[in-house]
Amino acid sequence: MAGPYACMLLGDLGADVIKIEPPGGGDQTRGSMGFKMKGPDSMGFLNMNRNKRSVALNLKSKAGREVLLQLAKDADILIENYRPGAMKRLGLGYEVLKEINPKLVYTSISGFGQTGPWSDRPGFDLMAQAMSGVMSVTGYPGGPPVKAGVPVADIGCALFAVYATLAAHIGAKKSGQGQHIDASLFDSALAFSIWDTSDYWGTGKPPEPLGTSNKMTAPYQAMRSSDGYFVMGANNQKLWQLLCNVIGRIELLADERFSTISLRLKHRAELEGELEQTFRQNTKDYWVETLLAAGIPAGPILTYPEAFESEHGRAREMRIEIDHPIEGKVPNIGFAVKLSGTPQQVQRHPPLLGEHTSEVLSELGFDEAAQAALREQGAFEA
Repeated sequence: MAGPYACMLLGDLGADVIKIEPPGGGDQTRGSMGFKMKGPDSMGFLNMNRNKRSVALNLKSKAGREVLLQLAKDADILIENYRPGAMKRLGLGYEVLKEINPKLVYTSISGFGQTGPWSDRPGFDLMAQAMSGVMSVTGYPGGPPVKAGVPVADIGCALFAVYATLAAHIGAKKSGQGQHIDASLFDSALAFSIWDTSDYWGTGKPPEPLGTSNKMTAPYQAMRSSDGYFVMGANNQKLWQLLCNVIGRIELLADERFSTISLRLKHRAELEGELEQTFRQNTKDYWVETLLAAGIPAGPILTYPEAFESEHGRAREMRIEIDHPIEGKVPNIGFAVKLSGTPQQVQRHPPLLGEHTSEVLSELGFDEAAQAALREQGAFEA
């Protein structure tokens, strides 16, 4: 999903994104997920592909490749999400395309990058999380392997790819010279590991999973109340002192085990036990309201429905609806950042497979006869 997500972000910002898909089934996420919509496309696809035009093109045919080369002549950016070498084998690698369009920014997204001994491996988010170390610090001590609940390697790679692509595009506008960008899920997942890696480099000990706790400070975690869990963070000395006063546990300030952050980290389990003795005496809502009123960060643990439907989620417009020719109103995750002068907009619904093939070809100068010839040559057939 890294490539499609990155391109959606560019489309949200106003780019004219042309999504090249194989004829027949198209992008494999069109048929993913375990439930059916009215049409052939999954809800996941509909949430990763707004603001794009779809062209169905058989890149294994000479005619299909010729169409892509025509598109590349005037394109600012090409983003591909194949295994390393796939585009080169099709005769569509960066070295070929830069000859016909020197200003082209060519971004390759893969599991493990274009170089290195793992580069040829197929790689999804799960493999990147496992092999980058992310899974080694996720979950609870002594428990089985656990991946992050959201695809951090995929989405992280999309974000890194977008910032590099836009930087290269700015440079190309000034210099007239594009470049090849190599983005990988593995590198992106590792780049997120600042605290864990710093811990390892500083102590020589590989970090381990801590559940909801934090390796830098304590208490900063989920706590059990009388009716479930909530999260809180008294992650500096001032907040720790305030917490002890607010919950009526002044004696903890005199407890040598908890007198400094480093000692609270050393005695994390005992600290959690002491605090939960008090937190279990009232509800999670009570404690969240009480701590927030005192200026101590705290919050409920919400489900996705609760987060989207919360007063804040609605105020931030984190659920939007898109008109779709088959599905009607389709919910989409809203824009994660807000621009005051040039706000993102939904210009196009997630495209049907090949919906814009004829439109785009016409823009390239292919009339009806030329398009019919391409069809005969297998440009649009699976």
